[in-house]
Amino acid sequence: MVKKEKSSPQAPPITSLSGALRIFQKRFSFSPRMSRIPVQGSLGRTTAEAIFSPLSVPAAHLSEVDGIAVRSKDTLDSSGKKPVFLTDVIPVNTGNVVPYGYDAVIMLEDLKEKNGGYCIEKPIPPWHHIRPIGEDIVQNEMILPRKSKIRASDIGALLSFGITEILVCDLKVALIPTGDMIVPAGTHPEPDQMIASNLHVVAALLGSIGVTVTHYPIVLDDKKKITKVVTQAIADHDIILISGGSSKGTKDYTASVIEELGTIIVNGIAIIPAKTTILGDIEGKPIIGMPGYPIANYTILREIVLPLLSWFGCEIPEYPAIPVILGRDVHSSTGFEEFVLASVGKIKDHWIAVPFPRGAGVQMYMVRAQAYLKIPSSKGELKSGDKTTAYLTVPHKTADQVVLVTGSHDPAIDYLADLAKDAGITIASSHVGSTGGLLALQQGFCHLAPMHLLSDDGEYNIPYLKKHFHNEELVLVCIGERIQGIVSKEILGFESITTHRFINRQEGSGTRMLFDHLLKQKNIRPELIDGYDEEVPTHLGVCLAVMNGDADLGMTIYSAARAFSLPFVPVDVERYELVTTKEMFEKDHRIKKIVELIKSQKFKEILIHLGGYEIDQTGNIRYCPIR
Repeated sequence: MVKKEKSSPQAPPITSLSGALRIFQKRFSFSPRMSRIPVQGSLGRTTAEAIFSPLSVPAAHLSEVDGIAVRSKDTLDSSGKKPVFLTDVIPVNTGNVVPYGYDAVIMLEDLKEKNGGYCIEKPIPPWHHIRPIGEDIVQNEMILPRKSKIRASDIGALLSFGITEILVCDLKVALIPTGDMIVPAGTHPEPDQMIASNLHVVAALLGSIGVTVTHYPIVLDDKKKITKVVTQAIADHDIILISGGSSKGTKDYTASVIEELGTIIVNGIAIIPAKTTILGDIEGKPIIGMPGYPIANYTILREIVLPLLSWFGCEIPEYPAIPVILGRDVHSSTGFEEFVLASVGKIKDHWIAVPFPRGAGVQMYMVRAQAYLKIPSSKGELKSGDKTTAYLTVPHKTADQVVLVTGSHDPAIDYLADLAKDAGITIASSHVGSTGGLLALQQGFCHLAPMHLLSDDGEYNIPYLKKHFHNEELVLVCIGERIQGIVSKEILGFESITTHRFINRQEGSGTRMLFDHLLKQKNIRPELIDGYDEEVPTHLGVCLAVMNGDADLGMTIYSAARAFSLPFVPVDVERYELVTTKEMFEKDHRIKKIVELIKSQKFKEILIHLGGYEIDQTGNIRYCPIR
């Protein structure tokens, strides 16, 4: 076992964000610096073509925390009165690959060690503290469409997914990445590695406001090596930023390095994400220990680093506030101020914010977001329909052109988003399944809801509109009739679902409903299928599970299987449509333009190229008045 270094007894307790800023501001004197150097890199540039990820990130099931890997089924009978004693466990650190056969991780802080094993006092659910394969992005998924203006967050994501970009700046700031499991940009990472992108995000944003940045090579998790680099950086820089190592794992050394060379001012801030942030003083210069997870890292850049630079006289970006209505519940922890990324779009006279799920390591949230929310420490949750404030991370005019598309996933929507950029429109997609999309449209939380729901009588979509809507005039726009089937490595068909490991789509998705419909037709009970309860939210996720050996087969669309070069056996043809209200269809110029694009020959050629779509009905309009 690796011996943990003792934390300093003088380290101050966790403090609020506002308190941390006050302490930091009072500590230093700030002398503005001016220098004229060229800005290098892609910040502010516009993409000339759609960019697709060559990687799946992460490429293996990874631990989110330092702790032990367990089998969740071994903890089912545990309780405070009757704990379960486990010895069949494997120690893991944050970012380690979770060994095959283990499906949950218990963090060190929650463990009680006894007689060479651990006492578990509550059941641990499957996938607890585990980042699943492809949680961030899957291979061949679109990162950005054409004509996207690169933001700082985009640069980090592009680098993480194997696409190299870099920038510079004005004040002298040292950027020190640390970690045994990170590799330089341009390197193809192993499953337990990540491309070091966090400080490229920092460099890009700081460079855009005139800051001079020295980006040090990656420093391994070695206290002496980190101390040496920080000592060198202090001599030539005004501010030191260290990425990674700010937590309390066996290889986290930022706090002890700052303590050795100077003083820890704040050790932990009451915000989510990024509560492990460290603020320090070395030789009268600010040093910040930033968390290693990308969203947490970016939160500290925005909430701590930028205010610090403003005190030095830098003109920092503004994040305009807009009133929004929440399109999804947000659950938070009382006592912590939480920052949540979101898509925003204007529907009629109201701004709607659709918060992204939790995931401090999911960089595509930063790529896809147009705003973020602040949840006060006094609130435990915000409900769907609540009014709150969002802070734009894109220009207001860009947010004005966002179309919220919520519902069933299909790669064709990504290509439609690429075409829409020619008209200045941004499509913000949320993959919640066909039923989830209908509920969002019913509540006024999206513009368009992609769907493919088969009723018992064999009709697509309209029976479900009648079920969910009352006194509403709706319009359906056909994307195409697409082929659903079985994807595998061995050319397996539907008859193999009870003899091989299966990966399913989430409940409420059209693919799941079609699959269940076929099971009923063929009199196959779900309990006979190994993996029926294993779910992923997208077609690409099904293919990724098969590609990586987590399943032998799954049900998906042909275009997704083709993207992974996997064998595909057709099962059925379904009608994939976008539904909207008649009012938006007739009056919203953005919706009119999207319908025009769907009807275009260019889009039909894209569907033909993707494969697996019949285009005879593409662009066909169906009116559906509900009484």
